[in-house]
Amino acid sequence: MHRQTLKQLSAKYDKSIPWIMKQRDECIVECKIHNPRPVNLICDATFYGKRKDKLGTLVFKDNESKEILIWKHIESELVKDYKYLKDELLDRGYTIQSVTLDGKRGLYKAFRDIPIQMCHFHQKKIVQRYITMRPKLEAGKDLKRIVSRLTQTTEKNFTQSSTTGKLHYTHPRIRAAYRSLRTNLPYLFTYKIHKHLVISNTTNALEGGVFSHMKNMISLHRGLSKSLKLNLVDYHLVNYKKKWKSKHPFF
Repeated sequence: MHRQTLKQLSAKYDKSIPWIMKQRDECIVECKIHNPRPVNLICDATFYGKRKDKLGTLVFKDNESKEILIWKHIESELVKDYKYLKDELLDRGYTIQSVTLDGKRGLYKAFRDIPIQMCHFHQKKIVQRYITMRPKLEAGKDLKRIVSRLTQTTEKNFTQSSTTGKLHYTHPRIRAAYRSLRTNLPYLFTYKIHKHLVISNTTNALEGGVFSHMKNMISLHRGLSKSLKLNLVDYHLVNYKKKWKSKHPFF
């Protein structure tokens, strides 16, 4: 993928620049075709564009098939948008077997009665935000070590190692990090409890495989209007599972 100017495209296709712009602006993105079935969701949102023209997209991906199932363009990340997409999938006949989330406040209630996995990457980042990369207090060092072993331990062992008592009565930021772990504990090991399901323990499959490509395309096509940017994102998400290779000459 590389950036091509209107002048370059005009020369390449032997057409006028107005014709090139017309083809680009009138590109119609094909509708998403649904295949209702049991799915294990990975859900997250990303934002792009300048602060004054902030754009974002909330995406639901099936962890097993790697298919982008549904999405919604947003200006801020709200629980109601997650619930809207969840209800849309259910209305289309999907069965949601599990969901992997970043732990945003209120999200757990939106997916009540569905097995929820808290993203390990986000949990580590939350703790890191409170204790820093190089904690000086011994309690902070203990907490960092405990969190670093998330994927190598079980809920029982993790609970035992994080309830030593000394973490309760230390620095306020240590208490806040500890409180985050205790709050999210019921959702940190869902992927191990439900081993028969294809549950991801992080949302990284969206951040790395989907969002980074999306942002790169938007960067390559700087100067597009808001509607064209969203059209480009729609095109990317509809075609994602097809080993994304643009069929449109101007995308």
